[in-house]
Amino acid sequence: MTVIATRAPSRRSRGKPDAAPALPPISPGMIGGRYRPLTSPEMERIHQLVLTLLADLGLSQVTASLQARAVAAGCELDEAGRLRFPRALVEDVIARTRRKFTLHGVDPKHDIEIGGGRVHAGTGGAAPTIMDFHSGKYRESTMADLFDIARLVDQLDNIHWYHRSVVARDAKTILDLDINTTYACLSGTSKSIAVSYTDSASVKAVQPMLDAVAGGTGKFRERPFCTAVCCHVVPPMRFATESCDALEAAVEAGMPILLVAAGQAGATAPAALAGAVAQSCAEVLAGLILCNIIDPECRGIFATWPFVSDLRTGAMSGGSGEQALLSAACAQMAGFYDLPNSVPAGMTDSKLPDMQAGGEKGYTISLAAHAGASMIHECAGMHGSLMGTNFESYVLDNDLIGAILRTVRGVEVSEDALSFDVIRDVVLGEGHYLGHPQTFSRMKTDYLYPKIADRRSVSAWEDAGARDARDVARDTVRPLLAEHYPAHIPDAVDRQLRENFKIILPRERMRAGNGSW
Repeated sequence: MTVIATRAPSRRSRGKPDAAPALPPISPGMIGGRYRPLTSPEMERIHQLVLTLLADLGLSQVTASLQARAVAAGCELDEAGRLRFPRALVEDVIARTRRKFTLHGVDPKHDIEIGGGRVHAGTGGAAPTIMDFHSGKYRESTMADLFDIARLVDQLDNIHWYHRSVVARDAKTILDLDINTTYACLSGTSKSIAVSYTDSASVKAVQPMLDAVAGGTGKFRERPFCTAVCCHVVPPMRFATESCDALEAAVEAGMPILLVAAGQAGATAPAALAGAVAQSCAEVLAGLILCNIIDPECRGIFATWPFVSDLRTGAMSGGSGEQALLSAACAQMAGFYDLPNSVPAGMTDSKLPDMQAGGEKGYTISLAAHAGASMIHECAGMHGSLMGTNFESYVLDNDLIGAILRTVRGVEVSEDALSFDVIRDVVLGEGHYLGHPQTFSRMKTDYLYPKIADRRSVSAWEDAGARDARDVARDTVRPLLAEHYPAHIPDAVDRQLRENFKIILPRERMRAGNGSW
């Protein structure tokens, strides 16, 4: 092995510092779509099946209000009560729906552009349990956990929004749950938030809260920073009554809508992956058509979320290779339609942030990102096939997502990047690139450095205590949660919210020095 002897680079070799600050190696919304699990003819075949499913089979159990709107727009209700969508109407809505829009943060600095092949990553899920940070045992999740996860996400650069990832079990009623979930998310982060609203009553109840945080009556509609997550279908091919009511209310309120169809391959969707993709696309398009009938300018997100069953047991397998393919194929079909979209990835079946979790998260998120998913949901913090979460994983996954986004950016091929002059200078000069100006200029623009992953030598790692990644992540979680209590909602507004709503979180729990961490 040849060892290159180096010396400290001279001041001259460093070059002059750039006048403008160096751009980071990754940023929200880099363009994906290079990975294509489906060929163009295969996408066209799936599309034709989608049109057939909507026109010839349709969906059952549509609400009376949406039925009236849909029939007036050209849909047909057959003798079995199934709402059918004519091919011409489907293709017309696909052609005229919004291709991209701004997903607003509570703070404008967190605004991101959704659509156009731009890739983003964030949380999601509805875990009823969380691994307690202190005991290491799973327990029921609470509103305080929801708030703490929001505070953590608020500080993790590669997690671009906060879709509530746990269901707080200390809420007494559904309305209490939806109101307090919205409050905890808003209070914990200034990024865009998303909440799964159960029915129209919940959507209407939170509007004054959203307006208050936005700055006054009607202000939320100008910059809608809360997405309504609507599972508007019960696969296969049935509408969900309460969720459809929530969908209608959310569109009328100007909220972005995450239109979710979450069939499970082999159970509520075909076991054949192509069939599962087609059914999911049909179910989501049905919801998107209804949204566009209500408001042609709606911010609809094409959220095809078919999950996978382990066919030996029927249990969900969120970390499987089949799940990676399904999500990537759905992202590719959304690209075929040129629609802002979402797919799920990173839903490891492991209960711990271990090797299984890292592997399953790595390949599922990577395929979704490289297939060009606009939004990758559930890719931070989720364990046990979406049934659990833990704090350390958000920090670990932030590192992982950053590395994956760096691969999405790809390899720059430009005159400067090809580096002929640099190679000539080094070959005819010092014989190494360590001190060359290009190396210094590109070390922050081309290279991403992990905060948790360990790159030291074995001996240096052993000398430092031989700690694993989860242990190191715990040391990151503690200070982040002990010290970071966001103050983007003024005290006067918070007091107003507490006067007008039944808030579960004690006010003292939301202030530094409360001793929780």
